[in-house]
Amino acid sequence: MTDKTKLSADEWDELNFPRPEENDFDRVVDRALNRRGFLSGVLAFGSGAAVMGTGLLSTRAALAQTTSRFPFAPIAAQTDHAVHVPEGYKVQVLASWGDALFADAEGYDIAEGGPVAKSDRIFGENTDGMETFSYMGHQLIAVNHEYTNNDINLPASQEGVPASADDVLKLQNLQGVTVMEVAQGMDGWSVVVDSPFNRRIHHNTPMQLVGPAAGHPLLQTEADASGRQALGTLNNCGSGKTPWGTYLTCEENFNGYFGATGEMPSDAVIAAGYERYGIGAEGWGYDYHKHDARFDVSAHPNEPHRHGWVVEIDPTDPESTPVKHTGLGRIKHENAEVTLARDGRVVVYMGDDERGEFLYKFVSNGVYTPGGSTEGLLDDGQLYVAKFNDDMTGEWVALTPEATGMSAEEILIFSRQAGSAVGATTMDRPEWISVNPYAIEGYCCLTNNTRRGTRTNAGGDETPVGGPNPREANQYGQIVRWFPNDDDHAAQGFAWDLYVMAGNPEVHSDAYGGSDNVTAGNMFNSPDGMAFDQTGLLWIQTDGDDSNEGDFAGQGNNQMLAGDPVSGEIARFLTGPNGSEVTGLCWSEDRRTMFVGIQHPGGSWPMETGLPRSSLIAVSRDDGAMVG
Repeated sequence: MTDKTKLSADEWDELNFPRPEENDFDRVVDRALNRRGFLSGVLAFGSGAAVMGTGLLSTRAALAQTTSRFPFAPIAAQTDHAVHVPEGYKVQVLASWGDALFADAEGYDIAEGGPVAKSDRIFGENTDGMETFSYMGHQLIAVNHEYTNNDINLPASQEGVPASADDVLKLQNLQGVTVMEVAQGMDGWSVVVDSPFNRRIHHNTPMQLVGPAAGHPLLQTEADASGRQALGTLNNCGSGKTPWGTYLTCEENFNGYFGATGEMPSDAVIAAGYERYGIGAEGWGYDYHKHDARFDVSAHPNEPHRHGWVVEIDPTDPESTPVKHTGLGRIKHENAEVTLARDGRVVVYMGDDERGEFLYKFVSNGVYTPGGSTEGLLDDGQLYVAKFNDDMTGEWVALTPEATGMSAEEILIFSRQAGSAVGATTMDRPEWISVNPYAIEGYCCLTNNTRRGTRTNAGGDETPVGGPNPREANQYGQIVRWFPNDDDHAAQGFAWDLYVMAGNPEVHSDAYGGSDNVTAGNMFNSPDGMAFDQTGLLWIQTDGDDSNEGDFAGQGNNQMLAGDPVSGEIARFLTGPNGSEVTGLCWSEDRRTMFVGIQHPGGSWPMETGLPRSSLIAVSRDDGAMVG
């Protein structure tokens, strides 16, 4: 019997919802690469090539023409249980799971996994996306807590499976979002305990559902006949920040929290949605449905429809109610990257993190005006899905009732089916998206897809080798980049290329060795988190195989690298403890500190002994200069 508590969400989906085999595609990687001139042309450096006036350069030619902009000496891969940064930089642990946000939770004992009491008054588990905010002289951080490490948080349970309602409540409290005030003193950064801004938002926090789908019968439950008042935000992965200073937290693998103690729903629409989103009778090791009836779909079949949204939080008002925006669609959201079109309309880019799923874009009807009303800017607009063509062009296809055969509300509640209806391009697990602050271009981490070309996605859509997904059995991943037509993020057309194709040039001499800007000194796999700094450098975080063996020999632990969008150069800046994912990135107001998340570390990090604890770290320079 497989221990579900040890599976990633992606592995759990594959175990419970195996995709059918598909053998009708051309699965020859070399042929796909040669046909498109991939290694010599596709990987030319878009905006950088234009700036240098050289057209489509090969990566090595681009690298040769540019002096490195990195303010550090790259570090080597590591395999130990520590965090490493370059010489001249230092690391401080700012907050770890179990640290008190309020004085009444000081002394919270994690030695036995921590009690249920006060578990909603401490820093939660498994940090992920985060953003900083400055407000009236206060520095605030909003940070996601994606999921729990059940064997650590419930050490007395049988294989980490909750055995009681108290076990479930503790896990629910340890997830969600932390909003906290931080301050820098003589001894570095610390959490301001009992700050009036400190807040925990978890699986039972009241939320509002707004936008076109709010109130729809599919969102109505016995507890909320209005379909507009939900409880909790689940599996908070990546994040976003609006121009008006609010935090966006993104619900990703929400499906794993649901199960059934009785018969699964027989309604055809609901059943089809469950199949596409991976909702079954058994949850992903949480067993909420056995102890909290809200998560039992045999009793409350519409509850899953109330999750999978982007949630807006005002970090400056601890009394405010978080808002789930149905206008942004319901998918397994990785992050929500917000930018503005040329005319001031709000554009939100989003990826759906599952093998063979899609990239989305939302464009508001209203225009953002600093200081003006923001009502409707994340709901009143048009949702699009991406099509990538082999000729290096693409288009954003509007998800309308005419194009999909679905109602406007169904498009938002079942966005995956809407994307399939218009033939969107199946992607290699779209993770974080980031927009260049100095060029009109977007980037998306396609973390990996070991079943490309051999399986369909959950909706039966083919996943052929080609376009921005050029490798079958893609265990390394790549970063795709697009250039909107007319330098306008609201445009429906775009050109695209690949910024980098991760790989291992020490093991492979073909496409699996990676693109030309991947070397023995910077190689990595599974790009995941990503953010631009104010200097225009692209920071790339990984969540992949850290076995340091076989195809991954020499790549070491998961890491954070800096990339130059102009030259294509990539350099390793930080390595995390073995077993961890490096995820989440933001900066202090003065840009002299970089805050980075370390999720599910191995060993006993950050302590010498004891339970490992996911943590938020502060990275700064010894000389006090800016770090991005």
